[in-house]
Amino acid sequence: MQPWSRTQMAARAAQDIPDGWYCNLGIGMPTLIADHIPEGREVVLHSENGILGMGPAPEKGKEDAWLINAGKQPVTLHPGGSYFHHADSFAMIRGGHIDLCVLGAFEVASNGDIANWATSENDSAPAVGGAMDLAAGAKRVWVMMEHTTKDGRPKLVEACGYPLTAMRAVSRIYTNLAVLDVAEDGFAIRDLAPGVTLDHLRSVTAAPLRDARETAGA
Repeated sequence: MQPWSRTQMAARAAQDIPDGWYCNLGIGMPTLIADHIPEGREVVLHSENGILGMGPAPEKGKEDAWLINAGKQPVTLHPGGSYFHHADSFAMIRGGHIDLCVLGAFEVASNGDIANWATSENDSAPAVGGAMDLAAGAKRVWVMMEHTTKDGRPKLVEACGYPLTAMRAVSRIYTNLAVLDVAEDGFAIRDLAPGVTLDHLRSVTAAPLRDARETAGA
C-alpha cells in the first residue's frame, strides 16, 4: 500500500479543478494546491485576507513579508492579481462568487456535515475563522485531510462528534487513501491510492462506502 503524500493529495485535487473557477484554499494542507494547478489552466485563487489571483509559494529567499495568505504563509501573485479590503473579500464569499472552497477537517459525515475548528490553545489556528462563511457561501466545498487521526481513528464518520462548521456542505473529500464523493447512500469512492484495497478502506472508515469508480464521470 502506498498512501498519497500531502503533495500528491494536493496535486490530485488540483487536477479536478476546472478551468475558470474561482477557488479559495483553506488554511493548512489545502494551501499546497496552489503549487500544483496544471500548466495552462486558469484557476483564480482567492484568500480571505484580501487576495485574488494568488500564485504558488515563492522560491526560498524570494519571499515578500507583505504578501501572505490567510494562514500567514508567503505566496506569490499572478499578473492581473489584486489586493483588497478584508470586508470586500468576505463580500465575495458571502455573495456566492466563489466556485469552490477546499478546507481541512477533523471529521466529515456521510451526509456532508463538516467539523473543522477547535478552541485549544495548542492549535496554530484556533477557532472557526472564515470557515463557516466559506462553507455557507462557496458554491462547492471539498475537503483535503488525512483519512484517520494520528491514533488511527476514522475521520470519515456517520455523524460528526465535533462541533459542526456547516451542515451538508461537503461534496468531495481527498484523503491520503482515496478520493470520495458525498452521495445519498454514503461515501462513493472515485479513486484509490496505489495498493489501497476496498477492505482496508472500509476498515478505516466509520460510514457506508460504495465503489463508484466504474461510473465516475468528469
